[in-house]
Amino acid sequence: MILCCGESLIDMIPSDHVMAFKPLAGGAVLNTAIGIGRQSVDVGLVSGVSTDLFGDFLVKTLQDSAVDVSYLIRSDRPTTLAFVTLASGHASYAFYDENTAGRMVLPDDMPQELSNEIDALFFGGISLAVEPCADAYVAFLDKNKASRLVMVDANIRRSFINDEPRYRARMAKVFANCDILKISDEDLQWISPTNQPRDKKALEILNQGPELLCLTLGAKGVEVYDKNGLRFFCPAPRTTVADTIGAGDAFNAGLLVSIKRLHALSTSAVLALSQNDLETAVRFATAFASDTTTRQGSDPAWNFKSSKI
Repeated sequence: MILCCGESLIDMIPSDHVMAFKPLAGGAVLNTAIGIGRQSVDVGLVSGVSTDLFGDFLVKTLQDSAVDVSYLIRSDRPTTLAFVTLASGHASYAFYDENTAGRMVLPDDMPQELSNEIDALFFGGISLAVEPCADAYVAFLDKNKASRLVMVDANIRRSFINDEPRYRARMAKVFANCDILKISDEDLQWISPTNQPRDKKALEILNQGPELLCLTLGAKGVEVYDKNGLRFFCPAPRTTVADTIGAGDAFNAGLLVSIKRLHALSTSAVLALSQNDLETAVRFATAFASDTTTRQGSDPAWNFKSSKI
């Protein structure tokens, strides 16, 4: 099983009516879990989820997408809401997150024991930026990383960063404890705001701990690096974009699904992947992400297959 650890929330998507919004399940980590579940791969979610009507909606959405909800941390605090603004298909967000069920998760709330059936852990999103939940997830990662593959999506949301030195220190610890890191070109520039070429910046991060780095370049595609430098570039398939909500999350899901199907859910197995197998996995993830952009909101396909792989 792959266990995704982090935020779940409600994306309020603009409708055709003035100041009207449609609520959809969202959050980078929830979206990733749903993408995995819809590919018939065992997946669970660790997340703080409210007992309010939005929380019940999130639980039902997860169950409908074959995600194990037994690791959810339920409370009567409200659900995080993210109001979405779309401009040319690209999304920006205004978050309402104070004192919510997701944000107020504490280290003692986290699962105390994990089944040996859990092969891989995924972390990311705003849950690594806001306290107290960020400290809870980092402690959970530190406790459970041994013998499990760890993937992280940096997914930096600048509006959540109130103490930049503290956040940078936390992310450095996360990078040191992960095997696969996905990061966007914008996030890379924030982490390393210098004029160095991006391959130099990527290697600086890899030297902090990750074995593989997937650098997403928006509609262009993905560059994949290891500690020796750039391994290959995977272009993104051309598609008609409805919006970009959940595209990066679908990439995360697709990559983990592919690695699972290659029987490589361990650090040593990932390092042993042939160039052809790794490229196949990244092509699947990229195609899966591109397909997700053809539908409104984060709505990954079920049992996705692509003729472009």
